[in-house]
Amino acid sequence: MKNVFKLILSLSVALALGATARAADAGLAGKWTAQFESQMGVQKYTFEFKVDGEKITGKATRDAQDQKTDTEIKGGKIVKDEVSFTETLKIQDMEVTVEYKGKLAGDELKLHRKVGEFAEYDIVAKRVVEKK
Repeated sequence: MKNVFKLILSLSVALALGATARAADAGLAGKWTAQFESQMGVQKYTFEFKVDGEKITGKATRDAQDQKTDTEIKGGKIVKDEVSFTETLKIQDMEVTVEYKGKLAGDELKLHRKVGEFAEYDIVAKRVVEKK
């Protein structure tokens, strides 16, 4: 009887953890937009996230100073509601790594953005809801 109880308990925990991982997948996957002031003026971003377990991939589209650039999201990770990833920008012929860390909160992604050794910002990206 003890073994049956342990088996049921183990299965319950495994199912709960799987549901949490799927909730994070469903919660972050898709398109998000952010707009914020920086040293370079207003920047508009669209993030397109793909999630596979704890791994995040996708792209970031930046619209700043009348120029649009697409960059690959690298090193992305989501654990529960904690999100982190990087992108590499070319600024004045230099490659600069931009680090993002933050929390997923419903339809908002609250991020701290660190641009190399140059600047840091807190930004909020909002989920793009596709109209049906």
